[in-house]
This record gives sequence, structure tokens and C-alpha cells, in this order.
Amino acid sequence: MSLSERFEAAAAEVKTVLTEKPTNEELLELYGLFKQAKEGDNTTAQPWAVQLEASAKWKAWTALKGTSKDDAMTKYIALVDSLKAKYATK
Repeated sequence: MSLSERFEAAAAEVKTVLTEKPTNEELLELYGLFKQAKEGDNTTAQPWAVQLEASAKWKAWTALKGTSKDDAMTKYIALVDSLKAKYATK
């Protein structure tokens, strides 16, 4: 299976396999890695500070600036695997 196929499988699994909700920090890490893998570096305008959720997501994605799409996919897959071990029904 190619890296992109494994990435897409992990993205699908994270929505169905986890029986408990990960922490906000884990969710932001997932978001940032997903966006970096799909779109590359963040070039969007920073949201207003009062837009807390949008601002947190923007910061999580921007923190990964310079990370290659392949590296982001690999890290995303590893994070999903660790979350499955932590939050999926055994």
C-alpha cells in the first residue's frame, strides 16, 4: 500500500475506530498534520484572536511550516496508530 493510501485509510479510521474523543491537543495535532499533508504550508490569513477555534487550528497548521507532505502523512499515520491504541476498543 502506498503512503497516500495508508494516509487516506488512517484519515478514514480516525473517524470510525476511536471510541473516545482524543484531547484537544491531539485533535489539533491531527488537524495540523492533515492540512499539511493535503495542502502543504499554510498560506491563509491568520484569524482574529477572538475566533478561538479557528485561531488554534491555524496555529497548529502553521507550526508545521516546512514539513514535507510525505513527512506530514507519515506523522499523521503514526499519530492515528497511537490514538487507536489509546482510545479504540480493545
